[in-house]
Amino acid sequence: MGKCTGRCTLVGICCLQLAAALQRQIFDFLGYQWAPILANFLHIMAVILGIFGTLHYRSRYLILYSVWLALWVAWNAFIICFYLEVGHLSQHRDLIMNFNTSLHRSWWMENGPGCLVTPVRTPPLSLADHHMVTVTGCLLDYPYIEALSSALQIFLALFGFVYACYVSKVFMDEEDSFDFIGSYDSYGYQAPMKTSHLQLQPLYKKQL
Repeated sequence: MGKCTGRCTLVGICCLQLAAALQRQIFDFLGYQWAPILANFLHIMAVILGIFGTLHYRSRYLILYSVWLALWVAWNAFIICFYLEVGHLSQHRDLIMNFNTSLHRSWWMENGPGCLVTPVRTPPLSLADHHMVTVTGCLLDYPYIEALSSALQIFLALFGFVYACYVSKVFMDEEDSFDFIGSYDSYGYQAPMKTSHLQLQPLYKKQL
C-alpha cells in the first residue's frame, strides 16, 4: 500500500497499550478491584481488534477501536478523580472499584515503594476477608500511583486515537480509489469490438 509509516507507528502504540493493560490487570487482580479488571479486559480486546484492523487494512475495526479509546480516556479520568477524591468522590467511603463486595483496596496500598506495613490486632467483629494494618513510610502513596497509571493510559490512548483516525482515513481513501478504478465494470461498460473491413468473397471453381 505504500503507507507503512502510520501503520507501523499505530501497531507500536497498540503493543505499548497492550503491555500497560496487562501490567495493570495483574495488580488489579491482586487488589481484587473487579471494576477495573472488567474494564481492562474490554480494553485488551479492543487493542487486539485495533492491531488486527491495522495489519489487515480494516478501517471499520479501527473506527471501533477509536470509539473505545474515547470511552477509555473517560474511564481513566474518572479513576484519577476517584483516587484523588475530586468533588464528592471518596475512596474510603465508596467501594466502586470492587462492586461493594469487600473492603479490599488497591494492591499498592500495602505494597507501594518504601511502605512499612504493621499488622493491627483484629477486632472480634471484623470481616473475615479483611485484615487491619497501618502503612507508613511510603515514598509515594497509592492514590498517586493509581493516578499516574491512569494518566499513562490516557497518554497512550490519545496517541492511539490520533493515529487510528489517520490510518483509517488512509484506508478509506484507498478503498475509494479502488472503487473508482473498478467503476467501469460496475456500470456494465464494455469496450467496443473492432470490426474488420475486409469482406470475404465466395470462391467459384470453373468447370472445364
